[in-house]
Amino acid sequence: MAHIHEKIDFTVAVFVVHEKKVLVIHHKKLDKWLPLGGHIELDEDPEQAALRETLEESGLAVELIGERPPTTGPGTRALIGPRFLDIHRISETHEHIGMIYFARVKAGHATLAREEHHDIRWCNDAELDALDPSMSDAVKWYCRAALKEL
Repeated sequence: MAHIHEKIDFTVAVFVVHEKKVLVIHHKKLDKWLPLGGHIELDEDPEQAALRETLEESGLAVELIGERPPTTGPGTRALIGPRFLDIHRISETHEHIGMIYFARVKAGHATLAREEHHDIRWCNDAELDALDPSMSDAVKWYCRAALKEL
């Protein structure tokens, strides 16, 4: 998806854990190992974006991990909060506010989205260090946090 705003966009990153492994993709355009994720579109909330991006990029239906507060009322819908938030620079003039979710598999089998990724892989803690190209320390930290929590 194209950027919604010239200066800043909101994105989701989803660290899916299954059988003590975390799912990562080798992104074609960025040539980096990353979690599933992408831009939050104008017609969706962060939860919807996380579920959509995960399904589109892996074929997996997942359950987002977190608490949904019991604060709904007319005109309000409580959302599962992200596990972490960050802000990262994309270019000299553009940043992303990243909403980082942890998730478990509900259904499906991980499949490669060939138009977007070179590879898709389940990794345990040790395998994260062997990825080529190497994974950034920040992404590795989130992978390990997800593995530890789930």
